[in-house]
Amino acid sequence: MTTVPAADPSRRDFLYLATGGVAAVGVGAAVWPLVDQMNPDRSTIAAGVPIEISLAAIAPGQIISIFWRGKPIFIRHRTPDEIAKEQATELSELMDPQADGDRVKAGREQWLVVFASCTHLGCIPLGKQGEWGGWFCPCHGSQYDASGRVRHGPAQLNLPVPPYAFVDDTTIRIGEVA
Repeated sequence: MTTVPAADPSRRDFLYLATGGVAAVGVGAAVWPLVDQMNPDRSTIAAGVPIEISLAAIAPGQIISIFWRGKPIFIRHRTPDEIAKEQATELSELMDPQADGDRVKAGREQWLVVFASCTHLGCIPLGKQGEWGGWFCPCHGSQYDASGRVRHGPAQLNLPVPPYAFVDDTTIRIGEVA
């Protein structure tokens, strides 16, 4: 029977292991920034976060403007007269036919939430202006009713409705809706 003597750790073996360890750390340090830069930055992540808005201080007939994801949004507390007028509008009268009930939440018709930029070129319309008492875009003359539906002008589309849901009777969440 022949025995093989155990390998004697030498200085050369230590240098191989040390060099391999330093190389592994160096590769990791070089690759990490490349992988990390593919993640969105904090401001991008924060821009998409849903926001909650209290409706308690908004009087009937009042319109407020807020920003979500860098875009302006109108929240309008419609009066019973405005609601009745918009619900009675014939779809054949509209440029972009959409029923008022499809633009608001059932049972909460007094609250209208729309993006606040004209669908023609993105200008900010003025509230409670124009023939239909909704919004008027001073840039090119587009007019919207109190449901945010385009009624006149170069704009061809209604003001879009962002994703939103009621958290309770006086709070809405704009953004991710469960």
